[in-house]
Amino acid sequence: MILREEWTPPPVAEVLAVYAGRSKDTATAMRGAARVRDSLDRARLAANQRRTAQNAAKRSTQRSA
Repeated sequence: MILREEWTPPPVAEVLAVYAGRSKDTATAMRGAARVRDSLDRARLAANQRRTAQNAAKRSTQRSA
């Protein structure tokens, strides 16, 4: 029987301490936010297209019977 220690994440203050002395770079933050928005928009569009194709496939198979 192997006993394992339960893993716990480090305290938030310890993790964020690395970033405490850094200044905010607004231009980089805006570019990053824009990239995230673009990625989410592409994912949403792909999901809509997939859903439309699935619905079309369901409709075409239901009428054949």
